[in-house]
Amino acid sequence: QVQLVESGGGLVQAGGSLRLSCTASGRTFSLYAMGWFRQAPGKKREFVAAINQSGGVTYYADSVKGRFTISRDNAKKMVYLQMNSLKAEDTAVYYCAQDPRTTYTSDNYAYWGQGTQVTVSS
Repeated sequence: QVQLVESGGGLVQAGGSLRLSCTASGRTFSLYAMGWFRQAPGKKREFVAAINQSGGVTYYADSVKGRFTISRDNAKKMVYLQMNSLKAEDTAVYYCAQDPRTTYTSDNYAYWGQGTQVTVSS
């Protein structure tokens, strides 16, 4: 049984930073690429960032490039999303996902966490 659990969300002022964490269990973590997605109220879920199995290749949405950094620690079975220079438009529920079935940027991942709320006040 695969389980992904996000943490680290919260309320932050515009310009601030947050670090999201996702801990995985149930499969050999290092075998699977990981992604972060987000969904704002009334909007479709959108890609934020992804990282390959070794951590050597990363992908970012244009809207977060240069502000967000995805990383992973295979020994700890964790993936992180460091979010800097946060904007009000970053407000959303952020989801961790494992094992992309098509492309890294598509939301067709095999497993999903329950999400963590990030609210950026302007």
